Amino acid sequence: MLQNFVQTPAIQTLLDRASGKDVEGGNDRLKVILRDLLEAAMTIIVRHDVSESEFWQAAKYLADGAGEIGLIVPGVGLEHFMDLYLDAKDAEAGLTGGTPRTIEGPLYVAGAPLVDGTRDVNLTSDEDDTTSLFMNGSVTGPDGEPVKDAIVHVWHANSQGWYSHFDPTGEQTPFNNRRRIKLGADGRYAFRSKMPKGYSVPPAGATDLLMQALGRHGNRPAHVHFFVEAPGYRTLTTQINFGDDPFAADDFAFGTREGLLPVPNRQGDSAHIAFDFVLQRADSQDAQGFSARARAAA
Repeated sequence: MLQNFVQTPAIQTLLDRASGKDVEGGNDRLKVILRDLLEAAMTIIVRHDVSESEFWQAAKYLADGAGEIGLIVPGVGLEHFMDLYLDAKDAEAGLTGGTPRTIEGPLYVAGAPLVDGTRDVNLTSDEDDTTSLFMNGSVTGPDGEPVKDAIVHVWHANSQGWYSHFDPTGEQTPFNNRRRIKLGADGRYAFRSKMPKGYSVPPAGATDLLMQALGRHGNRPAHVHFFVEAPGYRTLTTQINFGDDPFAADDFAFGTREGLLPVPNRQGDSAHIAFDFVLQRADSQDAQGFSARARAAA
């Protein structure tokens, strides 16, 4: 009997009432989605015979871990799932090609300095005694045409694995290793900075506790994040993971994708990466913008 408990009239009535399906007003799409979500949660409780103690322990974990939701979501694969789902929708619509999208992560900060990409661009404002990173390439459209008026947003950690604005040491200046680069008509970009280091989730934090409970680690390889936007083209959200990093093939956040794993050419105290971005044309005004994700601002 319990296997079909969720389908009983009493529970189905509860779902209708809890989701607002039985009343007028409100958001109809939200009602349908919430009803399905609640039914799925109830089904899991029955299927796995979740105890009352387990239920409330899970509720407490979600409440306590709210501050790390931006790490938990990629850590359990949901952010990567969204990328795969969007890829599948594109393929179904006949939209293929271009640089692969991948997870944004929770550490973007809006309002980074906008700099002229036809001049020397240095992302690093602070002293950082480590290898220098030089990165360059092009931004083109699907037919190989240079993309005019593109803006490349780029951000990465420092050599200790900390991001400016999120650094618990408080030692980084605002927007260290963060810039928006305005490209010229040739669609070429180049910048220099200091080599970032991979990082792990906060020790003993909510994400770390979950990863330990799953027998997994919480490490990310060294990487550099990008948004690439231009009039008439889809805004691209992506990142490169350094192909020679020990966690390149085992990123806890599932950010590694084929085509996004360049191996730096390391020479003495410098490392060089050449990487080209290929954008898809936008089929709507919305495609040229950013998702409605909540983002930090300075």
